[in-house]
Amino acid sequence: MAVAVVTGANRGIGLELARQLRARGDQVIAVCRRASPELAALDVRVEAGIDFAEPGAAAALQARLEHDRIDLLIQNAGILRADGLDDLTPENVRAQFEVNALAPLLLTRALLPRLAPGAKVALVTSRMGSMGDNGSGAYYGYRMSKAALNAAGVSLARDLTPRGIAVVILHPGAVRTEMTHGHGMIEATESAAGLLARIDETTLDSSGRFLHMNGEVLPW
Repeated sequence: MAVAVVTGANRGIGLELARQLRARGDQVIAVCRRASPELAALDVRVEAGIDFAEPGAAAALQARLEHDRIDLLIQNAGILRADGLDDLTPENVRAQFEVNALAPLLLTRALLPRLAPGAKVALVTSRMGSMGDNGSGAYYGYRMSKAALNAAGVSLARDLTPRGIAVVILHPGAVRTEMTHGHGMIEATESAAGLLARIDETTLDSSGRFLHMNGEVLPW
């Protein structure tokens, strides 16, 4: 039985990833700030009280998982602040960098000793972090933080290949979730199924790709 760690697992895409991973027989460690009733109803192990906006979050989770062998690390936790040029603040931009870009990098490093040979790291990013695909502007902190996460993902892919660990950088699609206030084109169930398909097909030879959940290769 594979062991999968999913961050941001209390709602939306993370919750659905946890549900589908468990349904296919994987052992799931669901990480979140606060457990939701929907998450509590799943047959998964919940590690609540982990807030990636806090500096010690990676170390705290590392301590909780010190005896676990991890086959899949899905870093899905993130925040979005809809900032335009007129109303952006340094505080909002920094907050998004901390959670969306820096926290996944620090958590990967912290859990590296727990990652099994042949393990995979999946970074749930956004095509809003693509400079080649930016046709609408705005969302400065979110776009910048996701572009930074993409860059970190490529470096991780290079650095972890000698350890036998593959990395995939994934856009979940335009998903109707609480984060997007119900706006989007697909449901979390479809997004999670696509994300898991892309993770399953990732190998060391394809490590470091930036993919849409439907398999499309996205521009940087």
